[in-house]
Amino acid sequence: MPNLLFLVSVLALQSQPLTATELSVGAAAAMARRTFAGAELGVAHRPSGESRVALALAGGTIAARPAARAQLTLQLLVNAAARSGGVPGFYAGVGGAFAARRGSPGQGFLAVLLGIEGAPGRRGGWYGELGFAGGVRAAAGWRLRWFPRWWSER
Repeated sequence: MPNLLFLVSVLALQSQPLTATELSVGAAAAMARRTFAGAELGVAHRPSGESRVALALAGGTIAARPAARAQLTLQLLVNAAARSGGVPGFYAGVGGAFAARRGSPGQGFLAVLLGIEGAPGRRGGWYGELGFAGGVRAAAGWRLRWFPRWWSER
């Protein structure tokens, strides 16, 4: 009987969706007619183990003028539950981006990206993204994650 209770509890935990809240910090650049380069801060939420809604805010310069970028994407995570430190996670996203520069009107863009992250099932790891959002956009940095209590690292 104790074995049956253990099996039921393990199955119940496995059926719960892997939710997480994430905070990221890094650098971003968008190369187009004028190049943006700056620091980026992001916040994201995983409503399930396979998806993430991410907001990235960046401040920097375009043509030596202060500039800002914002990007909101819905991302599909390929192997988000990978717990091993040696297994990278891959993801793709689509959404919208906005860029503004002092002395110029702001512009909106369609955002499409591909990304890779180190150990997506761990509390923290690196990430890198490449995509299109008003030019070719690249970003890299460090991501911290908060998982529900039932999720244990192995």
